[in-house]
Amino acid sequence: MPVPKSTDCWVLEGMQGLNSLQLQKGIPIPELGDHDVLVQIAAVSLNYRDLIIPKGKYPFPLDLPKVPCSDGAGHVLAVGNRVSRFSRGDKVVTLFNQSHEYNPITADSMKTGLGGALDGTLRQFGVFPETGLVSSPTNLTAVEACTLSCAPLTAWNALYGLQQSALKPGDTVLTQGTGGVSLSAIQFSLAAGANVIATTSSDAKESKLRKMGVKHIINYKTTPNWGEIAKSLTPRHRGVDHVIEVGGPATLAQSIKAIRPEGVITVIGFLGGGADENQPGILDTLAAVCTVRGILVGSRQQMEEMNRAIEVNDIHPVVDEGKKFKFEHAKEAYEYQWDQKHFGKVVIHVH
Repeated sequence: MPVPKSTDCWVLEGMQGLNSLQLQKGIPIPELGDHDVLVQIAAVSLNYRDLIIPKGKYPFPLDLPKVPCSDGAGHVLAVGNRVSRFSRGDKVVTLFNQSHEYNPITADSMKTGLGGALDGTLRQFGVFPETGLVSSPTNLTAVEACTLSCAPLTAWNALYGLQQSALKPGDTVLTQGTGGVSLSAIQFSLAAGANVIATTSSDAKESKLRKMGVKHIINYKTTPNWGEIAKSLTPRHRGVDHVIEVGGPATLAQSIKAIRPEGVITVIGFLGGGADENQPGILDTLAAVCTVRGILVGSRQQMEEMNRAIEVNDIHPVVDEGKKFKFEHAKEAYEYQWDQKHFGKVVIHVH
């Protein structure tokens, strides 16, 4: 196809709810710089972050108006004169923080997040620096690959980002709920020969977790002391090696009860809400002799490592099968995920 000169895109104009999302048509595409890549976006997946930004609940700095969403997959239409990593036709996925090439993340890299600081992926065509793209795993469709930018990469960083405590065969990983990060952590852990303990509140989702290979599942609504129960399920009751902490203040106390000495709790989100008067203090981590680590997705280097593991183990991200959303109906996808009708990643089909 000829190189397009304009694109349709969704734009987040404010934080007054989903009505702040507006579809704009015929927006000019900027000229390619020497190191830029023009991508035809095939599919975009949603994250919890994308839902709470228009609702005014995102606790980090934003620069609106912006094209929303960080996750996208597509193929290369054109490249700048000095691009060396990609050629026309290559299948690519976006990197969440566009300048985070290697660990550790820097303050400057934290300001390059798609869909917040920079224009994101909910558009037909986008120009990205070549360092802000990664080759798509060869075993995945665009619909599967578009889920990788945030949730799976965050899970990978949680399990492997702290090198001295990286996941090993036989380790025990505790996940919370059935969001994208937790499902990815389950897949990576099982592929690595680790044991998984998962929490959920739904019998239907429990069944799906068992089909994924999870042997130990705890209903956190009927078992409020799930941290102690999780610890009792580990060899010699020593505690879990990794906790994927997505609940935040509401669940951290149970995570500390579950962790083994020198284990790692990786704090990823706050799905359970904001500050809790009963949340643990810093001395609780001292008493547990554990590491509590906050992360912000991951680097391009980590994403390349993750994609190799996805190919070798033929891992396929869990994509919600409940409903298919077209680009023009993006708001419906937001509402569908907000109502928690999904299991796996909700995808918007762009092309």
